[in-house]
Amino acid sequence: MIELSGVHKTFGSNKVLRGVDLTIASGTSMVIIGGSGTGKSVLLKCILGLVTPDAGQITLDGQDVTRGDRDAFLARFGMLFQGGALFDSMRIWENVAFRLLRGTLKRSKTEAREIAIEKLRRVGLGPHVADLYPAELSGGMQKRVSLARAIAAEPEIIFFDEPTTGLDPIMSGVINDLIREIVTEMGATAMTITHDMSSVRAIADNVAMLHGGKVRWTGPVSEMDATPDPYVQQFIHGRAEGPIESLR
Repeated sequence: MIELSGVHKTFGSNKVLRGVDLTIASGTSMVIIGGSGTGKSVLLKCILGLVTPDAGQITLDGQDVTRGDRDAFLARFGMLFQGGALFDSMRIWENVAFRLLRGTLKRSKTEAREIAIEKLRRVGLGPHVADLYPAELSGGMQKRVSLARAIAAEPEIIFFDEPTTGLDPIMSGVINDLIREIVTEMGATAMTITHDMSSVRAIADNVAMLHGGKVRWTGPVSEMDATPDPYVQQFIHGRAEGPIESLR
């Protein structure tokens, strides 16, 4: 469904992406791993068209993502942001229904609220939270609301940016399980950026490691532990010693 070929992106003298090649098949869950500053978020922004690559091509169903109807293109995506990114001044149901109240997907306020409450139910939150504000919820509950918003418009493709950041291990496990269940139920194509190896093992079909501006290794999650690649082994086991330089 998504294919990247020779993608380069430089900011000033910083060469972030140096020829990324990656294929994400329809209906599969791809998890991108790699250290901080390796270009994972830039890669995601390139796919969404928020950043324009300097070279290379990115296609969605064979069509160049930089061409065509931008609104129709973005309507196919859902996004779970790293910090949740809920609107503080909006009630929970309005956050979940944000896309349904605007633009090409616009629904009536009544219908949008009903859909929001159903999506909240799907992530384990009752209708009593619908009229609360984000500040009235715990971090884990806010993350669930963000997940409900990501799936509210029934997207074909969902991006998850560090979905368990700031959560305790138990809530991280809950969110990982929800993501896996929902992606499977929807038949969606998923791309996740994470440092959390428990997330990788819980939600990935395939894994790609980004290092040095390129995909260092990619393959099924079942083959990740057995790969002899020293970069992958150092990262997944959190070792200080290895080819990936660390600050000391």
